[in-house]
Amino acid sequence: MTIEIPPQCGVVQLVMLDHGEAVSLATMLKAMADPVRLCLLHYIAEQPETTVCACHLPAALGISQPTLSHHLKKLTDAHLITRTQHGRWARYHVNRSTLDSLGATLDGLVASPPAEVAGSKRRTAR
Repeated sequence: MTIEIPPQCGVVQLVMLDHGEAVSLATMLKAMADPVRLCLLHYIAEQPETTVCACHLPAALGISQPTLSHHLKKLTDAHLITRTQHGRWARYHVNRSTLDSLGATLDGLVASPPAEVAGSKRRTAR
């Protein structure tokens, strides 16, 4: 979405993230905003050629099975991982296309220089 801004504001044009894209990005970032889920995502991503069985993860992470299921569901709901049922066991693997899309969006946020008005000085808020 592009919004026209008056010249006195110092920005010629403001490019906004599409609302649907913003909601999707926020969901993924919220899912990743937990140390246990980050550890799970990293562990699953480190197994690129295979899926991961969750049977041994509670002990490795120091959490209960229900807590592990909760964290895995959050990652699955955010489309960061996918779940496949094999009999009584669930296996997980990372959703590379979602992570690639997330990375590209974040790279775009960092790489996009702000639009400038002729003669104005570039200021960066940090």
